[in-house]
Amino acid sequence: MGVTEAGDGEYGRIKSTAGIASLLAEGIGDTIRVSITEAPEKEIPVCYSILQSLGLRKTMVEYVACPSCGRTLFNLETVLHQVREATKHLTGLDIAVMGCIVNGPGEMADADYGYVGKTPGMISLYRGREEIKKVPEDQGVNELIELIKSDGRWVEP
Repeated sequence: MGVTEAGDGEYGRIKSTAGIASLLAEGIGDTIRVSITEAPEKEIPVCYSILQSLGLRKTMVEYVACPSCGRTLFNLETVLHQVREATKHLTGLDIAVMGCIVNGPGEMADADYGYVGKTPGMISLYRGREEIKKVPEDQGVNELIELIKSDGRWVEP
């Protein structure tokens, strides 16, 4: 199944995702084809993203992040980008970047690893629901990588 007149760019991807994902979520279909007005090799990542978002395949890291609010203790958008850049080559992990200790641990409860604002300038790193250590914010991404490595789940890019 697929959406054959989806178009190109972000709109084509959104249109394909909306049409295909809603059917797959209902258990309809077992073969998908994303058809966007671009080079065919650009269709494959869209297929993987649809399957990943529905929990049907785990082909990349799944990132969870809060939308940011007045309690956020660091630049959430910047840190999420840094975490994504450092870990995007991994597969099969869920990594959460949460702005505060108030809601963060509950909202990221199913993540393998968490990066959570603890106090101004400090973050807590989690393995699952367990807080592992508190580190200065400027060391957070490197310490997250070290935690993943210590668990044997790191592969070099």
